[in-house]
Amino acid sequence: MELPLDRVIVGDCREVLYQLPEKCADVVFADPPYNLQLQNQLWRPDMSRVDGVDDDWDRFSDFAAYDRFTIEWLTACRRVLKDNGTLWVIGSYHNIYRVGHALQDLGYWILNDVVWVKSNPMPNFRGVRFTNAHETLIWAKKSQGQRRYTFNYHAMKNLNDEKQMRSDWELALATGHERLKEGGHKAHPTQKPEALLYRVLLSSTNPGDTILDPFFGTGTTGAVAHALHRRFIGVELDPHYAQLARDRIAAVTPSMFSDEVYSNTSKREAPRISFGAVVEAGLLLPGQRLYLKRGTEAVVRTDGTLSNGESSGSIHRLGALLLGTPSCNGWEQWYYEGEDGERIVIDRLREQLRTARAAH
Repeated sequence: MELPLDRVIVGDCREVLYQLPEKCADVVFADPPYNLQLQNQLWRPDMSRVDGVDDDWDRFSDFAAYDRFTIEWLTACRRVLKDNGTLWVIGSYHNIYRVGHALQDLGYWILNDVVWVKSNPMPNFRGVRFTNAHETLIWAKKSQGQRRYTFNYHAMKNLNDEKQMRSDWELALATGHERLKEGGHKAHPTQKPEALLYRVLLSSTNPGDTILDPFFGTGTTGAVAHALHRRFIGVELDPHYAQLARDRIAAVTPSMFSDEVYSNTSKREAPRISFGAVVEAGLLLPGQRLYLKRGTEAVVRTDGTLSNGESSGSIHRLGALLLGTPSCNGWEQWYYEGEDGERIVIDRLREQLRTARAAH
């Protein structure tokens, strides 16, 4: 069948995904039923009822039935996932360990588990255990031997104020204007915040990529994908939720900026520039001093290596030796002294040369 890009398909993902071409999705984001199995209604101290998850789609007869369901949808997702693709799945303590077990049994290889720390969690009204203030996302590649997959490391670092993005994400629940409501009540009990999907998609997809969501709900994945110039395929069992998702996504107007605004090109994918090329171009001079963060110095040699008098080597090898680490990205560890005495990371010079070459 023709790839149904930017559409919401009504049906059971365990059946619908077998109607799609194999290896058509760059990323799968799955928010499956959590199997909460609520037995009793929950009430707040003021005697107002807690709007929990008690829908039929979240009910399974036992753990074995839930495990069969999990294996079936994960198998269907693996079929449509590209060989260089990745899968995200979110859950709570009720189900995420069972999902992780199934993932590994089916051949997926876990890259990270990410903890979504809720800045405004629902209190534990009975006071009999800790407040459930987080959910867990598993990020996995399709197989252990898979060498290539998208991870926009620098985009996430930039998003995190130039610090490496950690695996604990503190984000608020979907509230306010973002929360879909009908008659004053939540339209869907487990709507995820757009900020969460923003990080997921920014980190693991590029503009134009296709994200498949087999449990589409009210369309958070599609709304964020549309805003970030990604494509999506949504599968939703409930026709009402599917229509809410369509209406929501139709109201999203992607900004009409150039593709450069949405690009997350990794430095690994950029044209290679050697340190020797920086020296050849005169951006650094033989005999010029470079500095490590710890204050260690070395001088630039004519052949593009560094020397500290006792040892010499590439910016990476000598950096690792002096730092006492197994490896070192010399571009980000060595600094040169600018005209005003400020120490500047040498990666600036590489980017400067890369830009100059691209202009010719």
